[in-house]
Amino acid sequence: MKLKQISIFLENSPGRLYETTRALGDAGINLRALTLNEAVDFGVLRLLVSNITKARQIMMEKQFPARVDEVIAVEIKDQAGSLAEVLQPLKEANIGVRYMYAFSGFTDNRAIMIFCFSDLDKAIEILQKNDCTIISAETFGMLDNSE
Repeated sequence: MKLKQISIFLENSPGRLYETTRALGDAGINLRALTLNEAVDFGVLRLLVSNITKARQIMMEKQFPARVDEVIAVEIKDQAGSLAEVLQPLKEANIGVRYMYAFSGFTDNRAIMIFCFSDLDKAIEILQKNDCTIISAETFGMLDNSE
C-alpha cells in the first residue's frame, strides 16, 4: 500500500527543473504525480514515477541529490469537506501530516491525495478502518515500486 516517491533537491536556477524532467522523459519515465516546494536557494521536487529505480539511477548519474521516501495515495470524494472527513480520525489518533499533494482526474468524481504521515503504518490502519480507498502502486501505474 505504500508508494515509493523520489524527492529531488534542485537549486533555484533557470533550467534545473527542465533538466530533471527532460532526463526522466528521455529515459521513458512517466510522471504520475508531482509537487514542487520552494525554499530560498533550492526546491524539493517530489515525484511518483512509473519506475522509481530507474529514476533514482538517472538522478544519481546527473548528480542531482535525491532520496526515496514512502507515501500513501488515498482516493477521496471530489467535493467540499471530504478531505476534512478523511483527516478527522487521523487527528484523533494524533497522526501528523508532514506534507501532502493532490492529483485529480484519476477517476470520476474522485481526487487522489498523496500523504506523508508521521506514522504511515498507523495511518494506513486508521484509513482502512474508516473505509478509505488506498491506491496501490500497480493501480497508480507505478510498475516498479522497489528501490
